Amino acid sequence: MTKRHGYALLAAIVAVIVVISAAIYIGAAADDGDSSRSALAGAPGPRNPAAPASVGTWVGAWSASPGGAEPGTEATGTAGRSVRNVVHAGVGGTDARITLSNLYGQQPLRITHASIAVAAGENDAAAAAGTMSRLTFAGSAAVVVPAGQQVMSDGVRIRIPRDTDVLVTTYSPTPSGPVTYHQHARQISYVAEGDRTEDPTGAAYTEQSPYWRYLTALDVLSNESAGTVVALGDSLTDGITSTTGANHRWTDALSERLHAAAGSADVPRYSVVNQGISGNQVLTDGLGRPADNPSGLNRFRRDVLDRTNVRAVVIDLGVNDILRNPRQVDPRTITDGLRRLVQQAHARGLRVVGATLMPFGGHRGYTSGRDAVRRAVNEEIRAGLVYDAVVDFDKALRDPYDPRRLRSDYDSGDHLHPSDKGYRRMAEVFDLDDLKGSAPAEL
Repeated sequence: MTKRHGYALLAAIVAVIVVISAAIYIGAAADDGDSSRSALAGAPGPRNPAAPASVGTWVGAWSASPGGAEPGTEATGTAGRSVRNVVHAGVGGTDARITLSNLYGQQPLRITHASIAVAAGENDAAAAAGTMSRLTFAGSAAVVVPAGQQVMSDGVRIRIPRDTDVLVTTYSPTPSGPVTYHQHARQISYVAEGDRTEDPTGAAYTEQSPYWRYLTALDVLSNESAGTVVALGDSLTDGITSTTGANHRWTDALSERLHAAAGSADVPRYSVVNQGISGNQVLTDGLGRPADNPSGLNRFRRDVLDRTNVRAVVIDLGVNDILRNPRQVDPRTITDGLRRLVQQAHARGLRVVGATLMPFGGHRGYTSGRDAVRRAVNEEIRAGLVYDAVVDFDKALRDPYDPRRLRSDYDSGDHLHPSDKGYRRMAEVFDLDDLKGSAPAEL
């Protein structure tokens, strides 16, 4: 080949590269324009969910256990309405995904649109500017959740700051039977008529709701956390008397402590998710099929082991087994049930921290016999015969002058559930080092 022919060939190759590059650029620009179209005229469009994956670890940022079927929704569910759940992310991330449950539905739940956004402010139905993002399921905007089942969305690129509210909105055009919900959210969510899934203003969301509907988990791809702590409990973990919208459950305060201590080599970098259901018992299910308020034993796999990247478990259960049993329960029945929970966790290599049962003197269900059962359960727990480690909520919150009762400033007023100050105290007495490591070879 002559030098002149070589230069000509080189020039031809460069020209081809330029043409291909221009075509790629034009195609990408056109695709970006299509994917950013909004369902609302004049509104900023949702972000492209197909962005390249970020680097980090998937962890739980928030969760809530499906507790039952919402009364009054048996016929239509939420057909023709947009449900905007407001949840609080305890850890930040660069990508997010959600889980939707139709556990208590009696027919398939058809979701045609779903979105996620960072809330513009606390307890706000409006989205922060530029954060509205469309969710997909196996690449599709629509998904059908069979009765009794759940689905997880694809991951979507969205920066979620730690300690912020997140909006997750779903729209179902057809009846699905009873709505799967979490009754005591301690958070106001919103409902709008019609498909307003990608409405960033929140103006159409005129109806408020005290429930979380369908949504059971928010995961984030995080560089802040290396794993998830799951708190399994009853109303004391659910935070039933804590201030609505303030995130003052003891699990929220524990999450804050873990974040504040993240620089210490002795403290694990974990997020915390709350799997409390008010009224929950270790041993006994509620009514219905599937059972409303399933027992700790029956829901342990679903609500603990199946959570994202679980590294440790905290259990605070047993009070309702004492209070709701018409006959005086044998304390060994409760501690045997708690040990069965621990065995399930150990089978997965998970370390378990267990809580002593707090006093309820003055509550309408109090009797000296029931208090004796509570104290007997606590003796077993403190002796190290139930859990790998113990957090002594009883000692931390009881009245030093009358240990049958909560200390007055830690009492919400019903003599069973803590005040906001009491919930914070529960987190303060937690030894964060107890969350480290895996399950022992033998308890």
